[in-house]
Amino acid sequence: MIKQTIVAVVSALAASIATAAFAADGTPAAPDAQMIKQGEYLSRAGDCIACHTAGGGKPFAGGLGIESPLGTIYSTNITPDKETGIGNYTYEDFDRAVRHGVARDGHSLYPAMPYTAYAKVTPEDVKALYAYFMHGVAPVKQANKDTDISWPMSMRWPLTVWRWMFAPDVAVAPVTTDLKGADREALLRGQYLVEGLGHCSTCHTPRGVALQEKALTDADGSAFLSGGVVEGWLAKNLRGDMTDGLGSWSKEDIATFLKSGRNGHSAAFGGMAQVVQESTQHLTDADLNAIAVYLKSLPPVNKDATKPLAYDPSVAQALRSGKDQSDGAMAFLNNCAACHRSTGKGYTETFPQLAQSSTVNSADPTSLIHIVLKGAQMPGTTAAPTAYAMPGFDWRMSDKEVADVVSFVRSSWGNKGAAVSASEVAKVRKAVGAAAQPAR
Repeated sequence: MIKQTIVAVVSALAASIATAAFAADGTPAAPDAQMIKQGEYLSRAGDCIACHTAGGGKPFAGGLGIESPLGTIYSTNITPDKETGIGNYTYEDFDRAVRHGVARDGHSLYPAMPYTAYAKVTPEDVKALYAYFMHGVAPVKQANKDTDISWPMSMRWPLTVWRWMFAPDVAVAPVTTDLKGADREALLRGQYLVEGLGHCSTCHTPRGVALQEKALTDADGSAFLSGGVVEGWLAKNLRGDMTDGLGSWSKEDIATFLKSGRNGHSAAFGGMAQVVQESTQHLTDADLNAIAVYLKSLPPVNKDATKPLAYDPSVAQALRSGKDQSDGAMAFLNNCAACHRSTGKGYTETFPQLAQSSTVNSADPTSLIHIVLKGAQMPGTTAAPTAYAMPGFDWRMSDKEVADVVSFVRSSWGNKGAAVSASEVAKVRKAVGAAAQPAR
């Protein structure tokens, strides 16, 4: 009898403690280890640290400059500091900012904060994120910076109109699908991560005249994840296109890329290198597979182009025999062949292949020009620790020389990319802050 009484008292006490750990709306009123851990994982999936941490700064303290067509927007301090961060935010304040795009004082946030994607995050996951940022992140006293956007574009009220026009309704439950079969649960999870926390559309979907994403889901049209230019890089087409998308990648290729930053087709560079470094390499294999399942479910933009590019060895033979003496061929031999080889096949997961590369064959050559001018570095990950890098050639190659070598690469080994002009290179050189052309 005494033992039963003790058990009953302990059970009641445990229930009381568990109840006391949450407010009436289900949000954590005190640290809950499991919820904080879940929130940390979700913050990784959302890559919150990438935008809210300045170079050399403390995690989540903000201050990172984000370039936009209007000017520079600086990310805010989202540590739980009560004076300069979000320490005084209630759960409702936090939810309004994350999913609705409205700050605690009522002003609308710039859509550099991807609340149009986070609107799809479930309330349960927002509560876990709130628990993590309130109890799992160290407070940092660091004042927020004003934007570098000039008046009248700096006025906030048009952002409210923008929200009314383009922001979707917030989620009240997980996404659903009519798909049947073994991959159904993986598809649902992948859709949730890609459309929501992963906010892939923010970079990989083209934008309209009002800087809105042309599609927020596949149901909105084939513009969704069809590729977009961000900070001088082309965020590639993630749909099923064979030439410039993921049509020739398997689910395993996609998962490997997200985990290690490289695979047999390509390597992460530019902003995607940071996404892998800070976010996707930390996701579970199950979630990486789910993302891959969902991306492979997306049909191509060009439904008529169903055949993959075929390798053509004639260029490699011409380079080896010295028959090709064109400016582009000679520039390639002198600057690129040591790593990417005369075959264009590179070295697997070390120096990316150029033959049949979706980056090389994209209609927009921005990324290829950018890499030649400024170079790029792979992320160093747990799965692939060596961060191989390519040097930039802006200081030694003129706009014409860059155009020659890029055009050569885009038309060799079976590639079908259009030629690039010196004027196109000049625009990218200026946009990415590359060195001036060398004096001849």
